[in-house]
Amino acid sequence: MAPQTEHDPARHDPGQPILMFDSGVGGLSVLAALRRLLPQAPVIYVADNAGLPYGQKSEAEIAARVSGLLGRMTERLRPRLVCIACNTASTIALAAVRDVLEVPIVGTVPAIKPAAAMTQSGVIGLLGTEATIRQGYVDRLEALFAADKILLRHGAPELVTAAEARLRGHPVDPAAARRAVAALRAMPGGDRIDTVVLACTHFPLIANELHESFGPGVRFVDGAEGIARRIVSLTQGQEFARCEPDLALFTRDEKDLAELTPALSAAGLERIALF
Repeated sequence: MAPQTEHDPARHDPGQPILMFDSGVGGLSVLAALRRLLPQAPVIYVADNAGLPYGQKSEAEIAARVSGLLGRMTERLRPRLVCIACNTASTIALAAVRDVLEVPIVGTVPAIKPAAAMTQSGVIGLLGTEATIRQGYVDRLEALFAADKILLRHGAPELVTAAEARLRGHPVDPAAARRAVAALRAMPGGDRIDTVVLACTHFPLIANELHESFGPGVRFVDGAEGIARRIVSLTQGQEFARCEPDLALFTRDEKDLAELTPALSAAGLERIALF
């Protein structure tokens, strides 16, 4: 298969969408950053709710599922670019997806590099899914950018559940954030954490609860703005035209999907359908 190259702007129909993919609705935090930079870009947002939660699946399951779904979706939906707005899927399946798809792929990886530049105490907390925090990809980022820092990792799957609940209009139990913060603080050096990597796109959606639990003096960093800038770079010179309202696709029908309508509409996703 031919290697990926920078796409010729003339090859794209202005209505050709950007496809943004996540296991659930956490990727809306990335979509918000993209909207600020490319408000005119048509978007199809895909939530693989049939596969949620990714963080408790094996690497083999995630790699096979993400590669298979994105293969079928790019064939049917013909996006100009695919953004995997999910740290777990990206740290496990990004290379495999890039091997099989001929469209540009932008992944989401833990923002360890900017966190290492920000920290004053030298101790960084990383909150992610259980699958993300154990990846060799994260080990490599730590070795490259934070070798002289202390990186403390904690898998917090209940924060994914909390974020999904928030966007459905349900109350969020602040105890979930308190438990995640307590787990990081209890690690050796955890009392000196001053910078926290939100290594799951769901987690910025409950940033207020996390701020309250950590207390003052702790800064959060995530990859959304960097991802948006990368998409802008890869689509530079291309024309955009929204020919119809942007679409949210789900991989499974659920009785509470209608509860997401206000949040999806606020994100500019006016249509909901099943893939």
